[in-house]
Amino acid sequence: MFHGYNLDLGGKEPSASEVLAEIDKQILSGFTPKEIVFCGYGEPTMALPVLLETAKQLKAKYSYPLRLNTLGLGSLVWGRDITKELAPYIDKINISLNATDNETWLKIVRPLPQYSENSFEAMQDFVRQAAKNIKEVAVSVVSNQGIDGKKAKMLAEKLGAEFFIREYFDEE
Repeated sequence: MFHGYNLDLGGKEPSASEVLAEIDKQILSGFTPKEIVFCGYGEPTMALPVLLETAKQLKAKYSYPLRLNTLGLGSLVWGRDITKELAPYIDKINISLNATDNETWLKIVRPLPQYSENSFEAMQDFVRQAAKNIKEVAVSVVSNQGIDGKKAKMLAEKLGAEFFIREYFDEE
């Protein structure tokens, strides 16, 4: 549960048609989104084919901006620069910078073991490539993690991205 929403998918990732059907249902019921966001607990680009198909169909059907919230590991996971594939559909990417050094990043993000060795550098490469290919790119840190905001902002600027601090959400 997150802010009253049950995010449990019951062990099954939805197909593009299932995601689109739910979005259509919400919009037909009168909901007018400011934007449509691809996100999740983890790395949403793990389901890249579904994300791309969904985004492609959404762009064809609606005029809502599309945003991707990511850890920035998609290119590492897929073994190629995926930012060019995202560019025709995604208007904005928010990447969780989370730290300014490898050790802290690994502690906070806890990537899957097969990705942990190069993940901090891969995330930074993803930011650099996204900044070249996507309209808006921003990176962030969470407010209560003890990360030096000035240092994080300098890293963001070096990578070619905007910077912001996300507020920590406590469920209690």
